[in-house]
Amino acid sequence: QVQLVEIGGGLVQAGGSLRLSCAASGRTFSNYAMGWFRQAPGQEREFVAGINWSGGSTDYADSVQGRFTLSRDNAKNTVYLQMNSLKPEDTAVYYCAAGDAYGYRRREYKYWGQGTQLTVSS
Repeated sequence: QVQLVEIGGGLVQAGGSLRLSCAASGRTFSNYAMGWFRQAPGQEREFVAGINWSGGSTDYADSVQGRFTLSRDNAKNTVYLQMNSLKPEDTAVYYCAAGDAYGYRRREYKYWGQGTQLTVSS
């Protein structure tokens, strides 16, 4: 089992920045690819970004490409999502996930955090 805890959500103005962290415990963190998903009210949970086990490869949704940066520190068992130029449409609950691959499909991820709310005001 892997336990994931998201940290860092909150309220930010449009154009601002925020960093989300996801702290992992349990099985060896570096064995897993990591991803971030988000879910806005009334909408499906959607892929935001993914990173492979070493941090050498990343993938981003088109909607966040160039604004969000995903990184990981395997020594600290933590993955970071730096979010810049935030928009009101980024408002959602953000979920951290761990799995065998860092793709955009939810089924690729075995473990999920409880989520953290991000609200971007206009």
